[in-house]
Amino acid sequence: MRNLVLIVCYDGTDYYGFQSQPGGNTIQDKLEDAIEKLTGERSHLVGSGRTDAGVHARYQVANFRTPSRIPIDRWVLALNSRLPSDIVVQCVYEGSDRFHARHGALSKTYRYTINCNRIPDLFRRRYEFHHPTPLDLQAMREGLGHLIGTHDFSSFTSPLSTKPNHIRTVISARLDLEDGSDIRDQYPVSDHWAKWDAKYGEAKRRGVIQLYITGTGFLYNMVRIIAGTLIQVGEGKRTASDMGDILAAKDRAKAGPTSVPHGLSLWGVDYEELPMNMDD
Repeated sequence: MRNLVLIVCYDGTDYYGFQSQPGGNTIQDKLEDAIEKLTGERSHLVGSGRTDAGVHARYQVANFRTPSRIPIDRWVLALNSRLPSDIVVQCVYEGSDRFHARHGALSKTYRYTINCNRIPDLFRRRYEFHHPTPLDLQAMREGLGHLIGTHDFSSFTSPLSTKPNHIRTVISARLDLEDGSDIRDQYPVSDHWAKWDAKYGEAKRRGVIQLYITGTGFLYNMVRIIAGTLIQVGEGKRTASDMGDILAAKDRAKAGPTSVPHGLSLWGVDYEELPMNMDD
């Protein structure tokens, strides 16, 4: 039996998440259907982890076992021709017998995108949360720093979590800003920017904020609750130091709202065995 590994990206808008469930219409279902159409056999696919309904993936990893002898270089085109257009297999390779997409993952990186420009971006609306007021990026960065390390993240998970404990390790986290400077250059004669700077200065910024979080594992809704709470810090409804207090409370009621799913993407997964990384 061969152990084949898939690198998959998908737009999760129209699906109930990655993992198969009774209601069907999941990414796993579509992949297993495509494999069955190709090989004539039903295979069980194991993903690096589940993504919720509406959540996307740039770099999901999955593996399955098959007796099929189809040459490895033919799998990508063959599967993509049998998949919906919003699911794309980027790479297929033959892993070792011991490779397991979920158990072998060393860390995962998620990205949450917040567009705090006044007008939403029509072409990116499926992949970012539109927040039409400016945010204090520095305060958000300071708040995010409280989450680095190994902690009990009970305050940042859904009450529906079924995990036996909520201790997780956040390896790194950062906020990047696309500040729209190209728009300033495009409309230099407008007094809009001068009025903006006079009102807000450097305290609050517009632009597209990218939140990246890398950890050894994540809880149900963890990144989305962190994002929702950080947005409140950026609005001035909470202070940066509140993030540490919320973490210590171990109480979901102390944190902010769960941000919308479509702003979240599984950005990468790291393994010892995988002959590539999330940037390749």
